[in-house]
Amino acid sequence: MRLFVALELPWELRQRLAALGGGVPGARWVPAENLHLTLRFIGEVPPFRAEEIDHALAALRGRRFPLVLAGIGTFAKAGRETLLWVGVERCERLEHLQGKIETALQRAGLEPERRRFVPHVSLARLDNAAPEKLAAFVQRHNLFRTGPFEVEHFTLFSSRLGKEQAAYEAEVEYELA
Repeated sequence: MRLFVALELPWELRQRLAALGGGVPGARWVPAENLHLTLRFIGEVPPFRAEEIDHALAALRGRRFPLVLAGIGTFAKAGRETLLWVGVERCERLEHLQGKIETALQRAGLEPERRRFVPHVSLARLDNAAPEKLAAFVQRHNLFRTGPFEVEHFTLFSSRLGKEQAAYEAEVEYELA
């Protein structure tokens, strides 16, 4: 099983984000049903480890909190833009939750995440996107901002890679008090 932990976004918000898509040749836009905010990518694990992960996450306690998406940007590798994303306004409760999840997963036997947590929602994967079109898109949408939405749970997802895109399935939701 290929797993990750994420926040599901309200459907109306996912539709609003998906409506931003277009106008950047070389961008593969994430469909509305796949938009989420990853808290921790886990990767391929055997069934017994998936069960240990579930138990570790089920033991976490946390409080609900409001979250706001804001700003548009890109990530690059080797000087080439690879991902277009919408950002998240700084939120201590989100960072606290992510830290608790990371600690729980390490206690369940997973290796520590080496990358720093940068909360974002991936909008498009970029494959030789036209730099001027990409820059124009980011500039046109750089003031993007949502109203706050309530984070009431986090979710353990499984992922199955496909030819066009991955298919995500919510395996377990963990409620926040």
